[in-house]
Amino acid sequence: MARILIIDDERSIRNTLRDILESEKYLIDEAEDGVIGFEKISQNEYDVILCDIKMPRMDGMEVLTKTLELTDTPIIMISGHGTIDTAVEAIKKGAYDYISKPPDLNRLLVTIRNAMDKSKLITETKVLKKQVGKKWDMIGESEALLQVKEMIEKVAPTNARVLITGENGTGKELVARALHEQSKRAKSPFVEVNCAAIPSELIESNLFGHEKGSFTSAIKQRKGNFELAHGGTLFLDEIGDMSLSAQAKVLRALQENKIMRVGGEKDITVDVRVIAATNKDLNEEIENKRFREDLYHRISVILIQVPPLRERTEDIPILANHFLEDISSQAGKAIMQISDEAIAELQKIEWTGNIREFRNVLERLAILCDKVITPEDVIRFAHPLTHKR
Repeated sequence: MARILIIDDERSIRNTLRDILESEKYLIDEAEDGVIGFEKISQNEYDVILCDIKMPRMDGMEVLTKTLELTDTPIIMISGHGTIDTAVEAIKKGAYDYISKPPDLNRLLVTIRNAMDKSKLITETKVLKKQVGKKWDMIGESEALLQVKEMIEKVAPTNARVLITGENGTGKELVARALHEQSKRAKSPFVEVNCAAIPSELIESNLFGHEKGSFTSAIKQRKGNFELAHGGTLFLDEIGDMSLSAQAKVLRALQENKIMRVGGEKDITVDVRVIAATNKDLNEEIENKRFREDLYHRISVILIQVPPLRERTEDIPILANHFLEDISSQAGKAIMQISDEAIAELQKIEWTGNIREFRNVLERLAILCDKVITPEDVIRFAHPLTHKR
């Protein structure tokens, strides 16, 4: 149920507003002056605040200013002595709206409902930002991971191209995201292309776009990912699986900062930072004529090797608790506990699928086990082929 704080030095106004709003099923809290009002705001969470302007000890404008430094809760100013200038000043200072006394009932209720919608949107946005932030967190404190984080911190602010290497499931995309989010391009697009998932005959159209009629299914002009990433970062995941013809065009784009759409006749200038990743040994691919050496040198100004989980087993306790909290939160359940002995059992596993496999196993354990995960549970439910014995 939504909670509203009424700050007004007139008892009759507070009583009137309380009666109206309680009949609309709102929970109401009151304060007879600005000082008490601000104390309540500091100690409690409200969905909307109604605040008088002229009050003893601390006036409404001061309450407004101090409150906005503390919370995003919408504040509706109310006054019986107001002018247009007062209303404009309140809105400029960040008030959600301004209502004159005595308030028009319908306008008051509509304004509160709209403010509630804003409050709900602010809350949802915060939750989403938190979830997104958590999604791209690199969890762990091992020396191997700290070295990766230190490299990211040094390289991210530059425009240097980065090649991220590592086994499947180690978190190469997390490194790419961190490089983008800590760069000067963070507010611009981050465009990801999985080179292994796109058929070779479509990869060029995907990267560079195409003109209408350039091939049978090209029924309209389409921008490619180089154009979509303009001003931001283009992440070429699994670049080792890219065809040689596409490699040649990517090389030209990196050399000249220009691309040409499939079927096009004019160059298009692009400003893109390219980050690439692969689980392949590109030196071996070069020897076998499957990867261009000149492209390798273009994309590997900085090399970041992401360690496999078996080389950072000291991170397993932190990772286990992080994933169990995340999995329980998504399921709306109490956080599943795990014993130290079960952690030790997890640390014996090879984890050939790395972090991806580890999270899947934790999800399996969270679903199938009782309140506390035991070492017997790990032995029973972790994939037997991954267990070292």
